Amino acid sequence: MVLIPARMSEAEEQRWVTVMLDKLAAQESKRALGDAELTERARRLSDQYFEGRARPASVRWVTNQNTRWGSCTPAEGSIRLSHRLQGMPEYVVDYVLVHELAHLLVPGHGPRFWELLKAYPRTERARGYLEGVVAAERLPHVFGTRGDSPTG
Repeated sequence: MVLIPARMSEAEEQRWVTVMLDKLAAQESKRALGDAELTERARRLSDQYFEGRARPASVRWVTNQNTRWGSCTPAEGSIRLSHRLQGMPEYVVDYVLVHELAHLLVPGHGPRFWELLKAYPRTERARGYLEGVVAAERLPHVFGTRGDSPTG
């Protein structure tokens, strides 16, 4: 959904939307890390929050995770992040990486696991952001045309 002033002509609206989409695409391309950079980022986060104890063998983007943000296989040391995270704020991607790194140290979501995640200062904020994304995905997509509004 894009909100614009009602006084804009359709030509101004098109120009504005094009400019904004170009800016968003440029920002996203700057943020989209390759798998090698993602692995290095995970290693830096492990050093920072887990004294380097969580050492992933590989970290990569995947397109087959639509109900999870990330997953890991501790026996292999592999971490996979959903491509849906690309373009989200860095602190959100870092949270998912830290979450999966913690699973390399502690399987499951018991008290020891959540104790590890306390080390990452933006855990609650990132979880709230992701919960908001999930909630927004469940909303009906009816407010996309000019003149529509949530109040009718």
